[in-house]
Amino acid sequence: MKVEIRAKAYKPFEEIQRYQEDSSFPVQFGATSIFIGSMRDFNDGESVDGMFLEHYPGMTEQHLQRIAEEAEQRWDIIDLLLLHRVGEIQPADPIVTIVVWSAHRQEAFSACRYLIEELKSRAPFWKKEHGANGERWVVHNTPAD
Repeated sequence: MKVEIRAKAYKPFEEIQRYQEDSSFPVQFGATSIFIGSMRDFNDGESVDGMFLEHYPGMTEQHLQRIAEEAEQRWDIIDLLLLHRVGEIQPADPIVTIVVWSAHRQEAFSACRYLIEELKSRAPFWKKEHGANGERWVVHNTPAD
């Protein structure tokens, strides 16, 4: 399992490939579920030119680690990768990458969905958007279905 916060841009698929190649990764997985969340150029009906994503160092990593451990306990997964950006972010930049490997698709899908939903509701991140109307703090996340 790898959980990491990044201050610089990254390429999700390169990170996934590197993780699989560099770790003592088991070969007996049958399913890989991937979620990549990117910055939109709009929010709440307004255009957004950029965003500064803040976190509470130490605390945020602990929250993400705890959520990842919960997923490992709840589902029969082989491994997971969770990367999250902080700092200045531009539209279309990847913000979060979650990958779950499992023997079967149901565990991979369920764990991946759990990880993003729990991250969005529990991890301490704060977003300040920049747009034509100035700066504003985002007060709520887009709800899940």
